[in-house]
Amino acid sequence: MTTLTSFNSGLDQGFVSLVGAGPGDPDLLTVKGYRAIQQAEVVVYDRLVAPEILAIANEKAQMIYVGKKLDYHCVPQEQINQILVDKAREGKRVVRLKGGDSFIFGRGGEELEKLAEEGVRFEVVPGITAAAGATAYAGIPLTHRDHAQAVQFITGHVQKDGKEIDWHAAAQSNSTLVFYMGLKQSGYIADKLITHGLSDDMPCAIIENGTRREQRVLRGSLAQLPSMAQQAQSPALIVVGSVTSLHEKLEWFNINH
Repeated sequence: MTTLTSFNSGLDQGFVSLVGAGPGDPDLLTVKGYRAIQQAEVVVYDRLVAPEILAIANEKAQMIYVGKKLDYHCVPQEQINQILVDKAREGKRVVRLKGGDSFIFGRGGEELEKLAEEGVRFEVVPGITAAAGATAYAGIPLTHRDHAQAVQFITGHVQKDGKEIDWHAAAQSNSTLVFYMGLKQSGYIADKLITHGLSDDMPCAIIENGTRREQRVLRGSLAQLPSMAQQAQSPALIVVGSVTSLHEKLEWFNINH
């Protein structure tokens, strides 16, 4: 029989739980994440966390918003790191709540590095990442024996050290390519993939507000990706690969809702 353990069980000192809230649908939150939020004294949360998930928190919990959106950070990353350290040192049970999974383009590793350096105890509660959740709700399998045997998750943001993505490897990989935060760079992404050998008629999709009731899926070719992106709004995920052609056959979420 499985035992559901309590967050921060047996600890009376400050403690941080890094919780992935999932891609949008509040029902995709894990049981362990649910319990951590319920028991938290401080919740430090991002922009894309569903209101229904925030409502799980105790009414006495301190709620600290540190959300980010394109080209605007409400609170600088260094300050977020320090908030977690300071609240834990006050002896509080802290939940750092992020959309998706905290270790996939969520800077969760950076925040835990700071906690480790400061001697703050922590745990990680994984969440369903947007690539897995949004594509599943869009009826797009990330892998399929007839289409792709591998998948790559790629950030659409400029990398911290300024290094380029290995576009040749991505274009020649025969993998499904999933770009996070790539709307603004969609023209550049399409141009680089085509330049390095991917066909301009390769099917692709943009999933807007994945797993939410307002989810929308745009489909077209890689050459059409920039014009598709102009019709979409963040949060959105770009998927490149022949698996996206299965959307019309396997679509279920928008039909059921």
